Amino acid sequence: MALVSKPKRPVISLQSSLSTTLCFIVVFTIPALLLLHTPSSSVCKNSFNQNKSWSGDLRTAEFAWNRLKFNQENPPSETLKIAVFSRKWPTSATPGGMERHAHTLHTALARRGHQVHVFTSPPDQDENVPRESQSFSPVIHWHEGEPGRWRYNKALEQYEAENNRREFDVIHTESVALPFHVARRVPNLVVSWHGIALESVQSSIYQDLARLPNEPISPAFNSSLHGVIPKVLNEIRFFRDYAHHVAISDSCGEMLRDVYQIPSRRVHVIVNGVNEKDFQEDLRLGNQFRAKIGVPQNASLVLGVAGRLVKDKGHPLLYEAFSKLKEKNSDVYLIVAGSGPWLQRYRDLGPQVIALGSMNPSELHAFYSSIDIFVNPTLRPQGLDLTLMEAMMSGKPVMASRFPSIKGTILVNDEFGFMFSPNVESLLEALELVVAEGSKRLSQRGKSCRDYASSMFTAQKMASAYERLFLCIKNETFCNYI
Repeated sequence: MALVSKPKRPVISLQSSLSTTLCFIVVFTIPALLLLHTPSSSVCKNSFNQNKSWSGDLRTAEFAWNRLKFNQENPPSETLKIAVFSRKWPTSATPGGMERHAHTLHTALARRGHQVHVFTSPPDQDENVPRESQSFSPVIHWHEGEPGRWRYNKALEQYEAENNRREFDVIHTESVALPFHVARRVPNLVVSWHGIALESVQSSIYQDLARLPNEPISPAFNSSLHGVIPKVLNEIRFFRDYAHHVAISDSCGEMLRDVYQIPSRRVHVIVNGVNEKDFQEDLRLGNQFRAKIGVPQNASLVLGVAGRLVKDKGHPLLYEAFSKLKEKNSDVYLIVAGSGPWLQRYRDLGPQVIALGSMNPSELHAFYSSIDIFVNPTLRPQGLDLTLMEAMMSGKPVMASRFPSIKGTILVNDEFGFMFSPNVESLLEALELVVAEGSKRLSQRGKSCRDYASSMFTAQKMASAYERLFLCIKNETFCNYI
């Protein structure tokens, strides 16, 4: 019987496709990786004290405005009417980071006396949410349509109706809630970037590097390689249509200025903040929480991790590293707060791992109070996880991936904790150092973290910086900082 061979795919075509892909990677991702090694942390360390006596035009400041002192105690010099476009507004028990940022910031501004109007998507039908907020809170405008689905054109209709009553002084959009073709028509618009495409390229690289030797390449990773570079280029082109850019980390500010080519005077670094009253040191509460969830009294060390239990948050790394750590340290425990695909895997590690599932923000205070150190093994360089700020505000040192955003804005001092490369070996080495130090030394580190976080990451610090930026946009006399 004759054998019919299948036609072979031309080798030259495969080589050409591979060469094109490699060329894209070399041309676009190597510069991104080089940014990972910029000495952001040393710059921040040196500039922190200098900024206390800094003066000049705020639009020329390339460091985080949180480092400056604005008038937080007295009423604002001028009250503003502020429009906010946000894809979602927190109504569920476990809101996302961007939602929490929007809520914290604009609630604080409303309490400062500003008239804040939020335009957002409808809440879920089973949630009992008022159509408008009470006094000293933002006025919420839910546009019509499917719950949770953002329709910017519907939100714009509501905005224009409110703008006709009294014109807004400034418009704030959370990332691309307002697309660029709309943004170019709004001169007093501010956009806060919680992650940009160039950072997502790095994230894809780190996630692939975290693969096990016998684990196949993700089909999604392969397909994304062909689309991500045009996305970065398009982003660089349309970002210029936004009048003012807020970067939430020092490294993001550098990328916007140096790679995205946004003029420095239009890029402002303002780090996110958390409600300081919600996150404080409370040893008594922490001990009660330990007893409640079953941490033995003779535990020598308790680690904690919180957030979505998914791959890009680094849980494959922590799972493998702690699996090895617990073999030699039977009195070290890990508390896992969050839900996702890795929840059951953590539970399968045995009694030294206490996986709690989802926790609402009001429960996190007890969680942070119960641990000795917070671990964030994220594989996502973009943005800044609020959990790091919450842990430091709670008086806890942190362990985190060595990314520019974290290195340049959070772990700016070795006393604040430990950094590791995003791989199992480096994380395990850092965990072993933590175990060797012990809880007493970690408690000392935590006090330094609390002091730094209180000076940088409070809701009031964030809100006062945004307030000054908004005032500066309306009236240039407010741009001068003395």
